[in-house]
Amino acid sequence: MREKDAWLVFADEAGQSLRPPRATTWSPRGLTPTVRVNAGSGRISLAGAVCCRPGERTRLIYRILVHHPGRRTEKKGFREPELAALLDAAYQQLGRRDIVLVWDNSTQHTDAAMRALLATRSWLTVFRLPPYCPELNPDEGVWSNLKKSLANLAAGTLDQLAALARTRLKRMQYRPGLLDGFIAETGLILTPQQA
Repeated sequence: MREKDAWLVFADEAGQSLRPPRATTWSPRGLTPTVRVNAGSGRISLAGAVCCRPGERTRLIYRILVHHPGRRTEKKGFREPELAALLDAAYQQLGRRDIVLVWDNSTQHTDAAMRALLATRSWLTVFRLPPYCPELNPDEGVWSNLKKSLANLAAGTLDQLAALARTRLKRMQYRPGLLDGFIAETGLILTPQQA
């Protein structure tokens, strides 16, 4: 990575429905709080990339897709073209420098269509994480933090949920220390060690 003067980019996807994640809260003793939720169908899909490079501020680049029930023209999730567009946006936002991409072995990351899309990007080198190792991907920390921040919030519509997720992700973008914490949680060391 250092020899190529490249960005190290960890990418992953997540999703969220209208049913908020469970969380703990305070209440008077003996009174269990209940939150009634109109958990209709539909969901938002999220794709993100935690980008780091020695000497640079850690960055978060993300995209959100909203899938309303009954709308056949809306995409239900991120497929190969949308993931390739996210990588292209990252390349542009990171100053058109080479990217070393690290992501999991999800089907849409390994199929022939994605391999063909990745082969056309000379600035991209791809490494895959071992199966079942979310603790090695800092992007998992982003999704965990996002879902904790959405807990105990009952969005009325998918568009409100997407707006809440966008606001929370934008806050994370301006907290590079938080993003560095997600990287540190994986055990990855970015600075060269003195012998």
